[in-house]
Amino acid sequence: MMITLVLAGLIQAASAPAAPAPAASVSDPLPEDWVAIPDDEVMVVTLAGGGTVAVRLAPASAPVHVDNIRRLAAARWWDAGASVYRVQDNYVAQWGDATEKKPLPPGIVANPPAEYDHAGTTAVAKLTKPDPYAPWAGYSRDGWPLAGNATTEWVPHCYGMVGVARDLAPSTGSGGDLYAAIGHGPRALDRNVAIVGRVVEGIERLSALPRGTGDLGFYKTPGEQVAITSVRLASEIPAAERPRFQYRRTDNPRFTTWITTRENRAPPFFVVPAGGADICNALPPVRRAPAG
Repeated sequence: MMITLVLAGLIQAASAPAAPAPAASVSDPLPEDWVAIPDDEVMVVTLAGGGTVAVRLAPASAPVHVDNIRRLAAARWWDAGASVYRVQDNYVAQWGDATEKKPLPPGIVANPPAEYDHAGTTAVAKLTKPDPYAPWAGYSRDGWPLAGNATTEWVPHCYGMVGVARDLAPSTGSGGDLYAAIGHGPRALDRNVAIVGRVVEGIERLSALPRGTGDLGFYKTPGEQVAITSVRLASEIPAAERPRFQYRRTDNPRFTTWITTRENRAPPFFVVPAGGADICNALPPVRRAPAG
C-alpha cells in the first residue's frame, strides 16, 4: 500500500504543470538594450598573482588622457616596474610608477588639457532630485553617470571610477599614474581631476588590498607594493581570450523605470521609500557579454 501511494505521488508530481516563470519587471532590459563596449575601450590590468582588473575607458570625457593611456599600454610602459603603491581606506587605490622617475614613451602628452568637464549636456535620463554636488545628475545614452549644470557636464567620482593622479595645478597628470575610488564616492574631486574610466570587473582586487600605513595611504616600503605584470587593451588580447563587456543603454522607458525603482525601493523589505537616489548608488549596469 505504501509503495502504491509513493508511486502515485511521483506520477502526480511528474504530470503537474511547471510553475510559471516570474513575470518580467517593466524595468528589466530587453536584449537590444545591451550594447557591446568596443575592445579598445577596455583596459585589463594584471596584478602579481594573476588577478585582473578590467576598466572601461571614457574617451568621450577625457580624449587626450585616454589616448595617452592607450599609448602607454601599447608601449608596455606599465609592464616593468609599475605597481599599486597607495591604498587609502575609504578613498583610492593608486598605481603606476612609484619612483616618479620612469620616462614616458614618445608621443605622450605630459600635461594634457584639463579634461575635467565639457560643454553641453548629453544626458538622456536624469534623477528626480538635484545632486548635492551639481544642479542635476543623470546618464549618457551609452551608460555613463553624469552630473552637470546648465552649460557643462562631467563624470562624477563614484566607487570604481578611475582617475588620473596629478600634482598640484597646473599639472593635469599624464595618465601614467591612475587611481580607482574604493570607498564612498569622493565627489569633492569632481571637476578637479580627469576621470578616464570605470572598473567594470575586479574592483575587489584593489579594494581588498592591505591599507598603506604611510601618509595618505602610501605603502612605506617597496615590498608592500603590489606589482603590475601587464596592462593591455582588450583589442590587444587574442580574440579567444579577451574579455567582452556590454553596457545597458539608458534611452528607453525600461531604464526610466529602473531609475524610479532605485529612487523608491519597494516592500516587503523597504517600508519607507527614499524618494530619490545618489547617482553613485544608481550606476548604470555593465555585464560580461553572454557567450555565443
